Amino acid sequence: MLNGVKMKIFYRILILVVLFISLITQQSQAQYASKKVRSVHQAYTDSLKNVEYNYTFPIWGQGAYSKGFDIPYPIGLMTNFIWMDQGIDITNMQLGLQTDNQDIPLTPIDFIEFGENSNTSYSFNVRPDIWIFPFLNVYGLFGYGHSHTEVFLTKPVAFKSVVDQGIRTMGIGIMGAAGIGPIWLSVDANFTWNKPELLEEPTRVNVLGLRVGHTFVFKNHPESNIAVWVGGMKLKMGTETSGAIKMIDALPPETWERADEIVNNYWDWYDGLNPNKPGDAKKIEIADNVLTPIVDRIDAADGDAIIRYGMDKQTKQLWNGIIGMQYQLNKRWQVRTEVGIIGDRKSGLVSVNYRFLGFRTKNYGI
Repeated sequence: MLNGVKMKIFYRILILVVLFISLITQQSQAQYASKKVRSVHQAYTDSLKNVEYNYTFPIWGQGAYSKGFDIPYPIGLMTNFIWMDQGIDITNMQLGLQTDNQDIPLTPIDFIEFGENSNTSYSFNVRPDIWIFPFLNVYGLFGYGHSHTEVFLTKPVAFKSVVDQGIRTMGIGIMGAAGIGPIWLSVDANFTWNKPELLEEPTRVNVLGLRVGHTFVFKNHPESNIAVWVGGMKLKMGTETSGAIKMIDALPPETWERADEIVNNYWDWYDGLNPNKPGDAKKIEIADNVLTPIVDRIDAADGDAIIRYGMDKQTKQLWNGIIGMQYQLNKRWQVRTEVGIIGDRKSGLVSVNYRFLGFRTKNYGI
């Protein structure tokens, strides 16, 4: 998890980015959030200039319409389905054990080594949002999903752990958007707190998205358009993770089927340690206190024993490339899709967005 100093730096950078986008927006007079309609739609552009905008948000909405910008309805409710698969790096492993007869606290084990670990998840979330300014959007995220994590231990003994659990999500986000000539760009940052069923505390996830794209307006229907974009997404998780899980839920059937092999390999490793070597002596001490009781539970097929664990967990790659497209039927309805295809992280998103005008400032409308 980011410490206080890093978070302050991150927030300052984000504020500077938003202010920079705001400046570009005002200078370029074109943006993703409020795009200027091309001359082939001159009649529609003229009608926009004559709009009397009587709604609270976005602030400066009247000014945008007066200059011929077609801004979206300010308030929206988006539903999203998200699928993601990515590699996971694990460090600072700690293990403990709880049974009817003993209670072993978390103990750091620095000689455990891992292979290729991965996490696959999907979630449904709801995203209410509002354009505060024509170039600045804020939103919330509320959802529920499922996580499937596979962890491969290679030393001191090789076996696989699989954990499936539900996850509740809530968070906030901010997006700035601007136009430069015929293209638009957006910077999107959100901060979510994700509470897996088997973890003691929520894990915070920070996502930063950068997108550059172009919007194609339909000639005979200026309110309809197709936007396409490319960009990148950075995903950083809070590193500290701790929880507890029954061994029957942490170890897949194939691991229990290999119980004899795993136990024999463990004792081969244990018997190969030299108690006269300081490094090996420390391993023997940890093995006697923590690992051997766990292996004994595997040997006895005791799936009710509870494994305590703690670790530092992070995505294998922070950044991945994305491409996306949105179809706007009209100013109320949009459908969007986006995929991550470049890098270790693979992802897919499908969403439907409904927008409306919101709060009036006068008794008559546009």
